[in-house]
Amino acid sequence: MMRLHKLYHRFTLVPLSLPSNPSLLPLAPPLRLTLRHRTSVNFASMASSRLRNLAPLAAAPTEDAAAASISSSPNAAASVDYDDESTVGVRYRVPPSVISDIVDAPPVPALSFSPLRDRIIFLKRRALPPLAEIARPEEKLAGIRIDGKCNTRSRMSFYTGIGIHQILPDGTLGSETEVSGFPVGAKINFVSWSPDGCHLSFSIRVNEEDNDSSKLTVWIADVKTGIARKLFQSPNVHLNAVFDNYVWVNNSSLLVCTIPSSRGAPPKKPLVPSCPKIQSNEERSIIQVRTFQDLLKDEYDEDLFDYYATSQLVLASLDGTTKEIGPPAVYTSMDPSPDHKYILINSLHRPYSFIVPCGRFPKKVELWSADGKLIRELCDLPLAEDIPIAFNSVRKGMRSINWRADKPSTLYWVETQDGGDAKVEISPRDIIYTQPAEPLEGEHPTILHKLDFRYGGVSWCDDSLALVYESWYKTRKIRTWVVSPGSEDVAPRILFDRSSEDVYSDPGSPMMRRTQAGTYIIARIKKESDEGRYIILNGNGATPEGNIPFLDLFDINTGKKMERIWESDKEKYYETVVALMSDQEEGDLYLDKLKILTSKESKTENTQYYFVNWPDKNIVQVTNFPHPYPQLASLQKEMIRYERKDGVQLTATLYLPPGYNPSTDGPLPCLVWSYPGEFKSKDAAGQVRGSPNEFAGIGSTSALLWLARRFAILSGPTIPIIGEGDEEANDRYVEQLVASAEAAVEEVIQRGVADPKKIAVGGHSYGAFMTANLLAHAPHLFCCGIARSGAYNRTLTPFGFQNEDRTLWEATNTYVEMSPFMSANKIKKPILLIHGEEDNNPGTLTMQSDRFFNALKGHGALCRLVILPHESHGYTAKESIMHVLWETDRWLHKYCVSNSSEAGEDHATDTVKEHVSKGTTNAESKVVAPSGGGSREVSDLEYEEFHSLPRSSL
Repeated sequence: MMRLHKLYHRFTLVPLSLPSNPSLLPLAPPLRLTLRHRTSVNFASMASSRLRNLAPLAAAPTEDAAAASISSSPNAAASVDYDDESTVGVRYRVPPSVISDIVDAPPVPALSFSPLRDRIIFLKRRALPPLAEIARPEEKLAGIRIDGKCNTRSRMSFYTGIGIHQILPDGTLGSETEVSGFPVGAKINFVSWSPDGCHLSFSIRVNEEDNDSSKLTVWIADVKTGIARKLFQSPNVHLNAVFDNYVWVNNSSLLVCTIPSSRGAPPKKPLVPSCPKIQSNEERSIIQVRTFQDLLKDEYDEDLFDYYATSQLVLASLDGTTKEIGPPAVYTSMDPSPDHKYILINSLHRPYSFIVPCGRFPKKVELWSADGKLIRELCDLPLAEDIPIAFNSVRKGMRSINWRADKPSTLYWVETQDGGDAKVEISPRDIIYTQPAEPLEGEHPTILHKLDFRYGGVSWCDDSLALVYESWYKTRKIRTWVVSPGSEDVAPRILFDRSSEDVYSDPGSPMMRRTQAGTYIIARIKKESDEGRYIILNGNGATPEGNIPFLDLFDINTGKKMERIWESDKEKYYETVVALMSDQEEGDLYLDKLKILTSKESKTENTQYYFVNWPDKNIVQVTNFPHPYPQLASLQKEMIRYERKDGVQLTATLYLPPGYNPSTDGPLPCLVWSYPGEFKSKDAAGQVRGSPNEFAGIGSTSALLWLARRFAILSGPTIPIIGEGDEEANDRYVEQLVASAEAAVEEVIQRGVADPKKIAVGGHSYGAFMTANLLAHAPHLFCCGIARSGAYNRTLTPFGFQNEDRTLWEATNTYVEMSPFMSANKIKKPILLIHGEEDNNPGTLTMQSDRFFNALKGHGALCRLVILPHESHGYTAKESIMHVLWETDRWLHKYCVSNSSEAGEDHATDTVKEHVSKGTTNAESKVVAPSGGGSREVSDLEYEEFHSLPRSSL
């Protein structure tokens, strides 16, 4: 994985890969504890997150005439005259202007501070890309998707400009210096500060129709003048950004992954194969893998992967001198040591695999000198096809090899003692080792710490202090250890031992400070009044009333809080601490000279950033972003609590339209949008997460858009699936799912804000799975449903899904009973299915929606399937997103707003009776959004996001 200190100053804007607040790029490392060995994006949560800054482009298809004029009355949706062209996708549609205007709002820029905290850059962004960009050809190889023309990952977004502001002594910003010198219309990626903050590096691509200019070139800008120039004088040197791209080795030179100059044309696929495609398990090995997607299929794919992924490393100085170092290889990461004397090099090599993605290919880790000479090989890991599917299972051998952040050039890594199998009972389970970059002859690695759970990371400070994290998913246990790396006679001790689900007990994470070497270590704090040395814990402050973030001065020796030095305003605002800003000098930080960067927002005020200075805690506002959707500025938001029939406390966020009064306006149509979660205890499941004062972020496909259509929105009602003790949560999935939904619906009806006959349910990914199950098992609750990019037949994911790590053969009943596909005959309420044609997410291959739709129409269900050409698990193109909103609005209008009875169920039943003899039904519709291509069925595979290699973007 890419080293943390490098990650904070290397970034690009890539779809679905942004931090939780994309307007600010990280300044200090977050503490990341891995509770499972695989993760997937929670798109349901994104619907109501602050991804609002991913706003759409200005160019759009012409709106339907029927949607051009929308009433603002409580039943505004009823004024739209949707046509009956429901069986054929004749063109892309656009939703009513009250929705499209919000989605079309211009995005705010992303921000990044210089290493010395004396400047800030504004990275300017466009909105949603046109479909023509998403439709660019891509190579699907070894679990990743590659744009062959650019030689990068495909579907890569970009910045359109860079503005530099000096931070003045009073904390305000000086005038903007626009970075200039590159071609008009250039697409900017991989912006990075030099370690001394004097230069910016970034990549440029221009005309994507031309083979040369579509490839990326590296540029350097002087921060004082803003003038940019190419790093390489030769026009034939291009960046290879399939894996890593470049890294600052010191203040004046970069190590760059380039396309080898000797590379010719791509290999051609042979017309006649050399042999059959054969896979064998004659050794009777037990290999259980998730059904990954986009895998290599044959020798040609192997050659193609090598062609695009192979790089030549070039050491380039700002004065124009260059030097090729090392042989061409599939380099996946380059990580200089803090003292810039060494470089940690990761690469992949053959033999490749046809059943796992490239993150499990044979991996070599080497130590090079800064000028590219091989010093020693640290490890050469074999192909890892046999990692067990149980959570917390890992690869055998050395892993998580990194530099100690507090030392010039000391390595540390982890080695499993259980063969990587989480089901093996052994103590210790993981051992953390450290060793100098060039150990003395006969010098063996030093054991830093032994762990009984799975390793989760280290926060370094100095030889007297480091914090080591371990966790175990099955029990949700998480521990923090205090270790003294330089003192073998000081025994490690547990600082915190808690449940990862118990957010109320979370003490927070240590604030990190930047060193002059560019790494991040735990900040040591001193007070003028005593000689003690403390740390600062930055916490979310979860409480039954919502999150109240805080900073605590903490004595690491006693394990006790000394004092709370800062706390969010809990009455009106939601504030968080983003980073320390007073870390330019080496040594301890004094409390009375502390300076932090905070974010601040309210229910109706969007996020802004502020400097807070001690000792007086005076506040200076840094940004003044306009409200992204002023038409909903006065929306009503409330965090509500209610109880499930088994006593579990539940929470949800209830949004109501601006100006709505339940006593005079009566109940509204209501949209419930959620995503289930698994828990080990009822108490943890009932805890409140989030803040009632957070700004209502509205993403481009958010359910909150229907506030503009006078809907009540119940966002994120907790749907806890609880498995206490030895019980597995999914064994009672349907029972608990229905009980949670019943409690949520009863609550909004009891409050008088929702019409009982006009409550719709929806979700994305696992939320779509939830939606289909609720329409099958709780038809009395909802009038219709919207299911986006879901999986509906769990027998197609036989080696685990979501948080289920039992196989189909170990838990057959669970797999079958959880699958709404198996209950398609029970679904009588209208259901809208939407799916990207190129979905690459675990378990949600497009075939899931195709087959579910066929099962539904085979039983006469009122259903509609929309396949979005070129789209993946999340939707990116403007045409696609607008069409999704049109389809959703049409569905809600026809089957929620206009619903006055059980018409949906009656209609489906009548349809079955009328057409059963013909084998057809007019109650179904399959639509393929037009783009020159039709719906297709993809292979029965899944895709798991590539986590074991460094990500070259945030």
